[in-house]
Amino acid sequence: MAADRLDLPPVRLLPEDELARQALAAPLLQRAVLLARWAAPHVQVDAMGELAEADLRRAAAELGLEDEPDGLPDTAQAWGVAVDSGLVELEVDESAAEAAGLDEPAGQAAPGEALTQLDGGRPQDVLEVWLAAVETALAEAASPDLEGLLDDLGPDGEVDQDATGWDPEEEAEFLDGALGNLYLFSALEENETGTVPLPVLAASMVVPEEMEDPTDAVLEEVTEVMMRLDEHFRLLISTGLIDYEPVDEALIEEEDLEDDEAATMPQQLDPNEVSRYGLVRLTPLGVYGVRARMIETGVHAPASGDLADQPATELLEALFDYPDQAARREADQWLAARKPADAARELLHAARGDDRNAPARRLVAQQTLSLLGGEAEGALREVLEDRQLGGLARVWLAERDATDVPPPDEEMVFWLTIDTLAAQLDADDDAELLEELVTDLVARHDGFFSTAWRVDHPATADVLEAMGRLHPDKKLAKEARKAAFKARSANSV
Repeated sequence: MAADRLDLPPVRLLPEDELARQALAAPLLQRAVLLARWAAPHVQVDAMGELAEADLRRAAAELGLEDEPDGLPDTAQAWGVAVDSGLVELEVDESAAEAAGLDEPAGQAAPGEALTQLDGGRPQDVLEVWLAAVETALAEAASPDLEGLLDDLGPDGEVDQDATGWDPEEEAEFLDGALGNLYLFSALEENETGTVPLPVLAASMVVPEEMEDPTDAVLEEVTEVMMRLDEHFRLLISTGLIDYEPVDEALIEEEDLEDDEAATMPQQLDPNEVSRYGLVRLTPLGVYGVRARMIETGVHAPASGDLADQPATELLEALFDYPDQAARREADQWLAARKPADAARELLHAARGDDRNAPARRLVAQQTLSLLGGEAEGALREVLEDRQLGGLARVWLAERDATDVPPPDEEMVFWLTIDTLAAQLDADDDAELLEELVTDLVARHDGFFSTAWRVDHPATADVLEAMGRLHPDKKLAKEARKAAFKARSANSV
């Protein structure tokens, strides 16, 4: 089973109509829509498609932002979103634009096709416009501060990027990486709310997995990343992508101090103080949006329910990589769409095979079949004599106290043991648990290795080699390695 096939755990998505309602309620899109309607029948714009200052002030009043400290910048942002998302369409005369200054009228703007699309009310259309608005907001969040750029203009009027230290592509990748990690936190089963302390998110982007105790230099880097994220996330709150409680301003002032000790993230955060360092989560709409953007780039990002109408082979291959609760939800939905007996037969058919992934498919099939009741008994009895399926069928029937089930012969018992171990070794990278499994198995079977090497299973030698590495008893580990050698020699004849 390919360990890297599942890029991300599956997420649960709200229905599209509910997501569309949330999108329309996002402040940034709300403002962009209001400005698109305000622009009817048209409004004058300059050569860059921006509003003249007088019109910008009228637009701010339309949004109720005229008295806000950031009213004009927020209005300009909403106007840019309206233009970039197609809510507003520009008609700029190129010849007039060349002759006009940036602050002089060079054309006009009118409500665009995307506004008509929104008015149509189809959830997919609403979400499409919202995603376009999000792209604009993300691009702006990754852009440098304009006032800071003006301070770094070269003699030719160009921005000296070396002086600013600003790389737009690197900043966009940084923001995408943060949203990707936040998406992963949202998908993890142990994080029910999806809320992540900002230092934890920053650490996930900086601290190597194998580093148990971060150095002061790494902690300082975590602090720097945290402050960069704080700036970005403050700009993204209005998009509806995230819920964000910003970093306490007092901490930001501390970070700006010359004293490195004051500016470095502490090793341990006081649980009562953690909110001061910022708290963030993807909203349900944000989960949808980040997933849509990742899929656009070719990332495999499954959603709960994706497999309900897929063949059993696709289900078994996918669920092997799913976290336990997600696998259970997906299996339940798949089974609900089929009659129990039909589902059992389809699962059993898909579980057959001698390829490398077959043991994993059979393990998942056994787990999925365990969710079925007595209606599936006939299908399980049909495969009692099947070399590959007879063992798991007997386990299923025994768990339900079925009668008249013929006992398995030794060959079937050992074949099922090797098959199950092959799947477990492929599935679990927890060496301690695997060692416990192997030790317990060998203890329950006298002379296990003297019989196991003869098992006609494609994975026999690999399983025995793994048991030799894992078993804590040196003598038994040596027996396992000898048995693996015998199995390989027998297969090479």
